[in-house]
Amino acid sequence: MATDAGNAAEHHSRTPGGRGEPLVVLSDVQKHYGDFQALSDIDLTVNRGEVVVVIGPSGSGKSTLCRTINRLETITSGSITIDGKELPKEGRGLANLRADVGMVFQSFNLFAHLTVLENVTLGPIKVRNMKKADAEREAHVLLERVGVAQQASKLPAQLSGGQQQRVAIARALAMNPKVMLFDEPTSALDPEMINEVLDVMVALAQDGMTMIVVTHEMGFARKAADRVVFMSDGRIVEEATPEEFFTHPKSDRARDFLSKLITH
Repeated sequence: MATDAGNAAEHHSRTPGGRGEPLVVLSDVQKHYGDFQALSDIDLTVNRGEVVVVIGPSGSGKSTLCRTINRLETITSGSITIDGKELPKEGRGLANLRADVGMVFQSFNLFAHLTVLENVTLGPIKVRNMKKADAEREAHVLLERVGVAQQASKLPAQLSGGQQQRVAIARALAMNPKVMLFDEPTSALDPEMINEVLDVMVALAQDGMTMIVVTHEMGFARKAADRVVFMSDGRIVEEATPEEFFTHPKSDRARDFLSKLITH
């Protein structure tokens, strides 16, 4: 399965289609924590249907960047727009906009007291005002899509880490988001569970989902990304196609980073 997904993903990354109009636009974004500048002069445009993988050393600002896009982190200055609308500061406007931005975290963040099915249907019922029967029908389709349909009635604690993360992906998809953010989605998983989550993500990329993925998984970046964004010290140092970046990195920082990676 991984091989097929990988081959398909390689085809995806070479196919010129799927470049829509700008969907997520960060313009001159700055983020300070007191005197510490976590993000500096961030300009980034992600087009509809594009898969952008953000990589870089620990502490380079990757996760902070990801979390500003749905305002889990507020920015100090600059602007972020999603589908032409600037992120609201708070209130219902922010809740509505957040519903358009699916987020998958390092820790799965599932509600422990709810079943898998209830976790996936909660958002559509509460935020999208969907009828329970409709939400459940769609949830079953999504759980099938991510390969955990048999687990619908179980509690998260009864699932493996890989299964829980796939439920988290289904939960985000249930809101029918315009863009999916993945913040280190496999870093809390045992090695044998990583591919089952990456396979789901590769399939999403194949289906044309707009994705911004912070990850240490260079194989996924090579296979599924349309563009690799390399960050260091809170700045975007370079961005390029995976082929370009991994074979001819332009900056010393990127070359140094790549030279330290253990190739599997």
